[in-house]
Amino acid sequence: MSVIIALAALTLLMVAAYRGYSVILFAPIAALGAVLLTDPSAVAPAFTGVFMDKMVGFIKLYFPVFLLGAVFGKLIELSGFSRSIVAAAIRLLGTRQAMLVIVLVCAVLTYGGVSLFVVVFAVYPFAAEMFRQSNIPKRLIPATIALGAFSFTMDALPGTPQIQNIIPSTFFNTTAWAAPWLGVIGTIFVFCFGMLFLQRQRNKAQRTGEGYGTELRNEPETAEDIKLPNPWIAVSPLLAVGVMNLLFTQWIPQWYGKTHSLALPGMAAPVTSDIAKLTAIWAVQAALLVGIVMVLLFGFRAIRSKLAEGSKSAVGGALLAAMNTASEYGFGAVIASLPGFLVLADWLKNIPNPLVNEAVTVTLLAGITGSASGGMSIALAAMSQTFISAANAANIPLEVLHRVAAMASGGMDTLPHNGAVITLLAVTGLTHREAYKDIFCITLIKTLAVFFVIGVFYATGIV
Repeated sequence: MSVIIALAALTLLMVAAYRGYSVILFAPIAALGAVLLTDPSAVAPAFTGVFMDKMVGFIKLYFPVFLLGAVFGKLIELSGFSRSIVAAAIRLLGTRQAMLVIVLVCAVLTYGGVSLFVVVFAVYPFAAEMFRQSNIPKRLIPATIALGAFSFTMDALPGTPQIQNIIPSTFFNTTAWAAPWLGVIGTIFVFCFGMLFLQRQRNKAQRTGEGYGTELRNEPETAEDIKLPNPWIAVSPLLAVGVMNLLFTQWIPQWYGKTHSLALPGMAAPVTSDIAKLTAIWAVQAALLVGIVMVLLFGFRAIRSKLAEGSKSAVGGALLAAMNTASEYGFGAVIASLPGFLVLADWLKNIPNPLVNEAVTVTLLAGITGSASGGMSIALAAMSQTFISAANAANIPLEVLHRVAAMASGGMDTLPHNGAVITLLAVTGLTHREAYKDIFCITLIKTLAVFFVIGVFYATGIV
C-alpha cells in the first residue's frame, strides 16, 4: 500500500502537468496527499519542514541563475542577435539543417558548463527564429533543445561539467572523464537516433502541410526593420558566457579559498560559505552578467525602446520557471521520505546484474523524483556500496559504474513533472499536450542508450 501511495502521488502530478494545470499548485497537493494517506499527523510538519524547506532552498541557490538567464535570453532576442545568428546559419547550412544547428548550439553551451536552464532561455529566441524561417513546427523546438541540452552533453560525453556527471565521482572515487569510450559510444547513440527521430517528425509534418504555426505564445519580439548586427558580434555574448563560466570556475576558489567568512559591521554573527558548493553557481551568474553587458554594449540602440517591457517579461518568465522547478524539488523530497519510496528502493536491490541493477535503480528514482541529480543522489547514497561490492566481484571497473549511473540519471528523469521540462515548455509558450510527446521519445532514446552501453561493455570489455 505504501508503494501504491507513492506511485499514485507521482501519477497525479504527471497527469496534472500533462493536462496543463499549474505544478506550483499540484506539486504540494500530490506530495501532501501521499503524506496524509501515510501519516495524517505529519502533513503540516512535512509541508513546512520538507516541502517548503527544499523549495525555498532551491530558490535561494538557483533563482539568480533563472533571472539572469531569462534577461540574457530576452536581450539576445530584442537586440536582433538571434535573427542575425539564424540568418548566418541558414546561409551557411541551409534551412534543412535548422534542427542540427540548434542541437549543436545547445550541446556546445552545456558542455561548456552553462546551466541547462540558462541554455533554454538563451537558445529559444534564435531557435524560434530559425524554425519560423525554415517552416518547421514550433512544437518540435522543445524536443530539439532537449536533445542538445538534456541528453548526451549532460551525462554521457566524457568531461562534461554538468552536475549529473560530477555526482558519481564522489561515490566511486572517479573523475568526470570516467569510461571515456563508453561515454563517446553513448553520445553517438543518443545523437544519431535523436536526430533521426527529429528529422522523421519534421518530414511527417511537411507531408501533412503543417508549418511553424499561428497564434502562438511567447514568440520572440525582434523589430522587422532592425539592422542586423554582424553574426560574429551576435554570437560573441553566447561564446563569452561559456568561456567566462570556465574561467570563473577556476578563479573563484583562488579568490575565496575553500571557505569564506562574511563579517559586516551590522551583522550579529559572521556568515560562513562553503565555496566548493557555490563555485558553479557563482561562476554561471558572473558569466551571464558578462554576457548581458556585452549585449547591451553592442546592441543598446536596438534594445533601448523595449528594454523596460522586455525586462518585465524576462522577470515574469524567470519567476514562473523557478517556482515550477522549485515545487518539483519539494515534491521529490517529500516522496523520497515516504516508506513506499524506501520499499521500492529496497526491491530494486534484488536485480542480480550490478550494471543493470544500477541503471534501473537510478533511472527509476530519477523518474519518480523528477530530477536526474536528485534521483541519482538518493540511489547512490543508499546503494553505492552494494554496487561497488558487486562490481568488484564481477571485475567491473568503477569507471563503468560512474558512466552507467550518470547516463541512467538522464534517462527517465524527463517525465512530464520534471522541472526542466516544465521550464522548457513555459519558456517556449507550449503545453504538454502540444510538445511533450516528442520530448518523451527523446527520453526513451536516452534510456535505451544506457542499456546499449552496458551491452557494449559486456560484449567488448571496452571502457
